[in-house]
Amino acid sequence: MSVACERVGGINLSQGVCDLAVPAPVLSGAKKAIDQGDNSYSRHDGTGPLRRALAEKYRLRAGLDVDAEHNVVVTAGATGALYCSCLALLEPGDEVILFEPYYSYHESTLIATEAVPVFIPTQAPDWSFSMQDLEKAVSSKTRAIIVNTPSNPSGKVWSRAELELVAEFSKRHDLFVFTDEIYEHFVFDDLEHISIAALLDMWDRTITISGLSKTFSITGWRIGYAICPAKWAEAIGNFSDLVYVCAPTPLQMGAAAGIVELDDAYFEKLAKKYRRKREILCSSLTEAGLIPCIPQGAYYVLADVSMLPGADSKEKAMYLLDKTGVASVPGESFFKGAAGRDIVRFCFAKEDAVIEEACRRLETLRLSGSKKAS
Repeated sequence: MSVACERVGGINLSQGVCDLAVPAPVLSGAKKAIDQGDNSYSRHDGTGPLRRALAEKYRLRAGLDVDAEHNVVVTAGATGALYCSCLALLEPGDEVILFEPYYSYHESTLIATEAVPVFIPTQAPDWSFSMQDLEKAVSSKTRAIIVNTPSNPSGKVWSRAELELVAEFSKRHDLFVFTDEIYEHFVFDDLEHISIAALLDMWDRTITISGLSKTFSITGWRIGYAICPAKWAEAIGNFSDLVYVCAPTPLQMGAAAGIVELDDAYFEKLAKKYRRKREILCSSLTEAGLIPCIPQGAYYVLADVSMLPGADSKEKAMYLLDKTGVASVPGESFFKGAAGRDIVRFCFAKEDAVIEEACRRLETLRLSGSKKAS
């Protein structure tokens, strides 16, 4: 969709690329590292300053006693962290449970490592799941479960009660939990981000995966990480070394500077800024007749496009791009079966002027009479 959008000179609300400015401490930290000659390989599991900064962050925010020397693996993006975790901890044929709608890279990473994704449906608007469905999905081959909170693409922020259900389930069936928390600072409406690793007896089986791409608007820097017990971190780090060698050294230093120098006020302001962007986009989608499922976190919104012509969500997304010049992602990227046929995903990690122009274009759908006039 990004390629199709570029071809027509449209507004790209498809790919999750942050257009906002990078915080000054992050830029200056990277520049300082380059100027000082920190341009060779780092230790395979990351530079000391970044590992220590991450360990302190998780101590303060999640109450986890993280050892910077043994529990942190810095990787080439959060996708690199998941890939190396799967290589290290799963065997070909192992089954891993995913909740729909799911992030497509989670599915593709499992397939690339020869694991087998097993899908659990959830119900809008809160994307709740059934424990009965979860129990039915377990087999002798089930090895892990993936939790994404806040979620891409739904924006769901998992509650403590939901996480406790998954925690109890994982302990009962002796499963790993891979938890993708890269949007942890994008939480709205007075909700709370909770790390499942901090729940009772969950540290030993949880691999917390995240990164700095979204928080600092540095998606191209590829700075991710895994936080987990030492026995898993060693294996994950070995695979990260084999596949990537290390994440970019001076960029790690910039990310470390951002974690250390930016206080809670920065993250509170960030969440407030994105909440406003959410409101602008969701209001216009409603005006256009593309009813949004209001996200609780992250920076995506799923919208109902059943009013648009097309046999599936790809045709509907292409119709939308053709008529308005606004690109979205077809919902079938996030669901197995027909559930995503009438859904598309929009990204609102854009400057206000870009979102406002996209909204102006989307609202022309209402004026043109939608599907019936087509």
